[in-house]
Amino acid sequence: MSKIDFSGLKAMYINCTLKKSPRLSHTQGLMDVSIKIMEKEGVSVDQIRLADHDVPPGVYPDMTEYGWEIDQWGELFKRVFDADILVVGTPIWLGEKSSIAQKLIERLYSMSGEKNEKGQYLYYGKVGGCIITGNEDGVKHCAMGILYSLQHIGYSIPPQADCGWIGEAGPGPSYLDKESNAINNDFTNRNTTFMTYNLMHLAKMLKDNNGYPVYGNSRRDWDRGMRWNFENPEYR
Repeated sequence: MSKIDFSGLKAMYINCTLKKSPRLSHTQGLMDVSIKIMEKEGVSVDQIRLADHDVPPGVYPDMTEYGWEIDQWGELFKRVFDADILVVGTPIWLGEKSSIAQKLIERLYSMSGEKNEKGQYLYYGKVGGCIITGNEDGVKHCAMGILYSLQHIGYSIPPQADCGWIGEAGPGPSYLDKESNAINNDFTNRNTTFMTYNLMHLAKMLKDNNGYPVYGNSRRDWDRGMRWNFENPEYR
């Protein structure tokens, strides 16, 4: 089997734990499994723990224009946008992704109306996935919302783009607790590995081909009157 060269790729992992550094994050524990795979494959990896930064909620690029005193999203976004791959990590609370994960999605959405050099929406050509941990049900539910949101704003989602670990329903050990034995869970390890490689495969295919062709999906061309093979429906 010939080895694939992923060394030209960049990945951003954003941990949406509610805990500030240096408090232990179980979500970070599972994220580290994926991160190590990418680093061994030569991918350049950057990380953000969003709770460590002053990023207010909102759906505008700069929330200081809407009453907030500080907004560090602009400087963080440069690092996010520099990456070919975005992986969102979140714990589960009350069956949902964390409030910080929701805030991240809102702030990503705030930039989604911008265009790339082809006139396509800004996130075209970039790849997204998610990592979820908890000791209650909700991995698939959280993944559904996160992956839908990422593809809606322009990220591409490969097969098996999510992975996660949960213990028994209710209070109990979390991912990094020894009594959980989570690091030996074959289902989680398999899905984490498959997700990581699928993210790299799709990102490499898109990067090698300069993203998506501009035919049929350029907002700039649509605004200029281009309609390709679209015809306005006739209602009788």
